[in-house]
Amino acid sequence: MRLLRSTDLALRVLMRLAVAGDTPEATPTTRDVAAAMEVPYTHAAKVVAELQHMGLVEARRGRGGGLALTDRGRAASVGTVVRAFEGDGDVVDCEGATPCPLASACRLRGALRRAQEAFFASLDPITVADIVAAPTGPLLLGISRPV
Repeated sequence: MRLLRSTDLALRVLMRLAVAGDTPEATPTTRDVAAAMEVPYTHAAKVVAELQHMGLVEARRGRGGGLALTDRGRAASVGTVVRAFEGDGDVVDCEGATPCPLASACRLRGALRRAQEAFFASLDPITVADIVAAPTGPLLLGISRPV
């Protein structure tokens, strides 16, 4: 399974904000995040908007503004974030433009669904705080480009 670019970016934004601290210099704007992560601004803006909608990130306007991780964001389950961005659709499209002739008797679809759920379930107990704990957090701070 390969994560969507938006899922990857959402996780990286959360990780970056989790180690940023609370100083004004540490609260990047969406434009700063897009530049630091080398993604188009519009893509970063959509991801940040979804993270705000989920209550994981707060955006402050004006001087000294920027993005900050909420308490809910720090405690968020990685599985919940991945589910929100990936969706819960089937891994394979059996009902597409050319429906699979095996659909009525196929066991693969169910097996893939169980595997997908096992993947999400394995991420459920892991929080954003967990994935930035030492040694990752200090390393992330060391390699983060200034934003």
